[in-house]
Amino acid sequence: MKTRIITALVLIALAIIGISPIPTTSLIAVYIVIFRPSWFKHLVDTIYR
Repeated sequence: MKTRIITALVLIALAIIGISPIPTTSLIAVYIVIFRPSWFKHLVDTIYR
């Protein structure tokens, strides 16, 4: 439950930052798609456990 709350807060923060001229959310998404970091898989496994 803690991981879900933190993830939701980070996504809300990214949405707020995304209003600025720099597309931060898109850049992070591209990074995750291209490099497939292990921390992202661990985060998804933790959320859906």
